[in-house]
Amino acid sequence: MTAFHKLYIGGDWVDPDSTQRLDVISPSTEDSVGSAPSASRADLDRAVAAARAAFDTGTWPRLSPAERAQHLRRLADGLRAHGSRLSTVITDEAGLPTLASTADSSIGLLTYYADFIERYDFAELRGGAYADVVVRSEPVGVVAAILPWNSPLAIAFMKLAPALAAGCTVVLKVDPLTPLHAFVLGEVLEEIGFPPGVVNILPAERAVSAALVAHPGIDKVSFTGSTATGARVAEICARDLRLYSLELGGKSAAIVLEDADLPTVIPGLAGAACLNNGEACVLQSRVLAPRSRYDEVVDALSDAIAAMPVGDPHDPKTAFGPLISEQHRDRVEGYIASGISEGAQAVLGGGRPQGLSRGWYVEPTVLRNVDNRMRVAQEEIFGPVVSVIPYDTESDAVTIANDTPYGLSGTVWTADFTHGMEIAARIQAGNYGVNTFGMESCAPFGGFKSSGVGRENGPEGFAQFIEKKAVHVPKGTRVNSDGSTS
Repeated sequence: MTAFHKLYIGGDWVDPDSTQRLDVISPSTEDSVGSAPSASRADLDRAVAAARAAFDTGTWPRLSPAERAQHLRRLADGLRAHGSRLSTVITDEAGLPTLASTADSSIGLLTYYADFIERYDFAELRGGAYADVVVRSEPVGVVAAILPWNSPLAIAFMKLAPALAAGCTVVLKVDPLTPLHAFVLGEVLEEIGFPPGVVNILPAERAVSAALVAHPGIDKVSFTGSTATGARVAEICARDLRLYSLELGGKSAAIVLEDADLPTVIPGLAGAACLNNGEACVLQSRVLAPRSRYDEVVDALSDAIAAMPVGDPHDPKTAFGPLISEQHRDRVEGYIASGISEGAQAVLGGGRPQGLSRGWYVEPTVLRNVDNRMRVAQEEIFGPVVSVIPYDTESDAVTIANDTPYGLSGTVWTADFTHGMEIAARIQAGNYGVNTFGMESCAPFGGFKSSGVGRENGPEGFAQFIEKKAVHVPKGTRVNSDGSTS
């Protein structure tokens, strides 16, 4: 067991205000794997005050981009040095297979933004009609970064890396189901001597999270989670005219075109339909297959998923670990039952795997005869459930793919790459793949419609933590990239 007793606030480990604790239960064994303090409203106020002081009077926003980049690279080195421990802790608390619990993407984001700010023009000189104008890029201020329980470290750095690069300070609010990795992060920050108050870590329940969103000391909220909660975050922020960005749910469609070579595309498609135990907002959970090849696609996809091992997430061979909690497993099983009651058939899975009497496991499930109007096709299940939906024409496929409240991700699988790009242009989604699936540090990630507001990653993610200021100067003034004159 990993037990933590203090909170990381203001660069120090401090005693929590409350004696309430979070008991962290392993999704794979149902045993306790650790515990941590549950932050109170007083702890929240202290964390915001520390972040506020670090921004208003501290050095962080006043460092040169090169100096901040150096800190980001040192943090990346610290994550790399503690990578094995972080992976073990995340697998313990989230049930993610070891391949999905590494710090690699976090290290990549820190490295990308360190390089980015060293070449970014923080001051641009524009010639006006009556005066010249220096357009400055300045940090937005104190950021509340609110995390979900799936892929917690990776999602944390989709917020932390650009916010820190911009010069913001952060209160990192971690989910009460998966708090342990964040305490390891705090130890890394302490070990490398990260400037105090720049990152403050709070594990907290829902009431404290809501108070953080509404806190007057917060300038910007960056939230990842459900669409319903995201809408509430937006309402609170709008009331106070506070900036926000939201990365929310998805119900993405993978379109298999008539010309697709199944032995070539099925491995990538199966992985995209099943990543993170099915607990991923970008999951390709609807597979659209041409009616003429429907049975062929169902069989090939089912065979590929059936070959992916289910079991102990610490075993490097495991592809499917458990779901995060017993309550969530019940929810996923309810969706499977709903699909079957509406006429779908489970050609793979549909129950609980044999030989795994402990842990919140669900068999990877493939449903055939799914109509896009069914709940399993319209609502985000967040589990290893794939619905295979037939279509008659490519136009039908595009219509079905877009017939969802969400617009986060999607893929198309075809032997004709140029035609695949044409299909991509017709889909209402923020992240798309042609014969591949993924996310990159350099590219914007976010959704259309109910999948969110704003973008993460790339220059677009950096822009979420920047305010633009126009400074008018006399004609002919020479201005350097950092805003100084010469």
